[in-house]
Amino acid sequence: MRQSLRSVLPETEPAHTGRRRRPRAPAVERIAGWSARHRKTAVFGWLLMVAAVFAVSQLMGSRQVTGYDPGQSGQAERALQQADPNYGSAAESVLIQAHASGAPFSRNATMQQAAREVTASLSALPKDAGHIRSPLTPGDASLVSADGRSALVTFQVPHTSGSADQLVAADQQAVAAVQARYPGLRIAETGDGSIGRAVDQSLNFGRAEATSVPITLILLLVVFGALMAAGIPVLLAVSAVMAALALVTISSHWLPVGTATSEVVLIVGMAVGVDYSLFYLRREREERARGASFPEALRIAAGTSGRAILVSGVTVMIAMAGLFLTGIGEFTGIALGTIAVVGIAVAGSLTVLPALLSWLGPRADWGKIPFLGRRRAAARPSKLWAALVRRVVRHPAIWGGIAAIALLALAAPALGMRLGEPAIDAPQNLAVVQTANDIQRAFPQTPAPAQVVVTGADVTGPRMQAAVTALQGRAAAGGAIREPVTANTAGSGAARVLVVNVPLAGNGTDTASYNALQTLRTRILPATVGQVPGAHFAVTGDTAQNHDFTQQLHDSTPIVLGLVALLAFVILLIAFRSLVIPLVSIVLNLLSVGAAYGLVTLIFQDGHLQGPLGFTSFGGIISWVPLFMFVFLFGISMDYHVFILSRIRELRDRGATTREAVTGGIASSAGVVTSAALIMVAVFSIFATLPLIDLKILGVGTAAAVLIDATIVRGILVPAALALLGERTWYLPRPLRLLFPSRPSGPAPDSSVRAPLASPSASFPVR
Repeated sequence: MRQSLRSVLPETEPAHTGRRRRPRAPAVERIAGWSARHRKTAVFGWLLMVAAVFAVSQLMGSRQVTGYDPGQSGQAERALQQADPNYGSAAESVLIQAHASGAPFSRNATMQQAAREVTASLSALPKDAGHIRSPLTPGDASLVSADGRSALVTFQVPHTSGSADQLVAADQQAVAAVQARYPGLRIAETGDGSIGRAVDQSLNFGRAEATSVPITLILLLVVFGALMAAGIPVLLAVSAVMAALALVTISSHWLPVGTATSEVVLIVGMAVGVDYSLFYLRREREERARGASFPEALRIAAGTSGRAILVSGVTVMIAMAGLFLTGIGEFTGIALGTIAVVGIAVAGSLTVLPALLSWLGPRADWGKIPFLGRRRAAARPSKLWAALVRRVVRHPAIWGGIAAIALLALAAPALGMRLGEPAIDAPQNLAVVQTANDIQRAFPQTPAPAQVVVTGADVTGPRMQAAVTALQGRAAAGGAIREPVTANTAGSGAARVLVVNVPLAGNGTDTASYNALQTLRTRILPATVGQVPGAHFAVTGDTAQNHDFTQQLHDSTPIVLGLVALLAFVILLIAFRSLVIPLVSIVLNLLSVGAAYGLVTLIFQDGHLQGPLGFTSFGGIISWVPLFMFVFLFGISMDYHVFILSRIRELRDRGATTREAVTGGIASSAGVVTSAALIMVAVFSIFATLPLIDLKILGVGTAAAVLIDATIVRGILVPAALALLGERTWYLPRPLRLLFPSRPSGPAPDSSVRAPLASPSASFPVR
């Protein structure tokens, strides 16, 4: 009773009573209390904030800030961008191919005329293609295949005006017009811009976005059994996503924001936004089912689920902030967007949600679904999960050992995980991808030359010409670099650079190519171009970009993993006042992430389920996916750990033994955790339906990890670990006990009794 009164009485007694000042209520309760008392201000202020941020983003518009690769590749890209913003923008190729019975290019007048028309059509476009190379130009004989049946016209799409997508579309129309005039030949365009445009059209993110909201709403209807209660989490999640996307749009004026950022923000925002609202609403319903009034139930939900939401949100944001430490520009926008949407979702759950519930009162259960609404409104503990946990805590070593061995066995394939990049990261059924594969077969000797960007005072002087000649002399059929080595200049004046195209051994993504790249960088170039006084060089190109990107990930991953785990440990230590609980949570998180790694290795590296999932394995895992999965899953899975452990700690503070608290905490939280997990799995699975293999890996991996975490980890490993530890679970050294003073968790045992001396509605009014 005293605990209930304390939250609703004034914080200080009048001075003449002589009583000591009462301790202040927790911050989450005070915030919820303010929102409940000023519900119109909280709700309309929230809507005004979202509308204002959205309006500002629309006025400012988006901007594409150039992002550079790490290492030497990034240095070369910056030099090229400064010299000529259009150089190397989007490399395109037009394949001109004769039928098997046709004459080779050197004697085929039709192929030669087609090449002239393709070149003329591209040059005549209003925004003409740049750096056009034709097989008819002297010195470009390498653009004709060894058998003479295929020829290439290569060019680059400029970015100075208009969008690249529109420019590529115009180029493709010009090429298609030439194809129509030469039905006896195959004339088709492919390249970075063409493939990117085709992938964007095939992804159909709009359909995925339109699917996620109704799926979430249907699941919430099953969870709550009432239309109003189901709509509140969706409303808050959608508003959080809108505000976060607006902030990302504004930040694109200063930071590199990729096209994938909005999709990741949508998925993460819908998942955590719904989860946080679900935690809050279910606890409020649970307390009302026990007999508490609306105001008292709201206060208890604020002090328990509100606190869990805050701890969980901070942990997720810390985990996602680890992406900033990679030093990779592509992760900047994703990290910023996910941190923003999680932070906004937390703020909305702690302020707008109690205001809405206070405003609606009993009307929050409006629109009950027949036969479902009444049963769902009870929010009773799960008998099934309680029975399972009781068995686990009676024999924790056996149950925990079996579960741990099973997850370790599932994680074992991850030990053989190979990181890499597919030759073309796009669906193989696209016409532009098939053209690219045909070019690779016709021109196997030059998958993509390395680009050596040379800067200095005089990049065209005699000494540099001699150095390039020496570099050309190093090219050999069986060596690290191959013929032909060509050179041209880009830019003018002080920004002028020399670009040397050097074909490498291998297929561009194999060990032979990476070894050749290292030989070029560390031996051949220092001995040739590096001998020219004042000259500096950096190597880029597809092979160099993949190598530098993977190397940067390799170097930064231990730092990211270590710092994220350390900060999460500190947050959980402060939240639960236990040295053991953070360690157990981190170990179990790593176990579920490891199991997800093993599963995606089995499926996507070893090639299982290629048919049902619609992909073709390239024998590895795309290099950036494992690190992103770690920080993402490490943060997201903390939702369940924090919520479950908060319930366990709450019961423990109310006098239950550790085993009783574990059983009661997991049983009482089973419904909300299961519901939240199902919603997350459904939302994340949308990624698995998209055509790109990296998105499929993310979809399958994250959905599997959430499912494992909400079942095996939550139902077996957590109770087994805490039962084995017993009262040692709550161990905290004396210096830390003094640093983090104790505060009771949750309501007092008799909190459901209405106070006769003060009305709870003074702090949490309900209409």
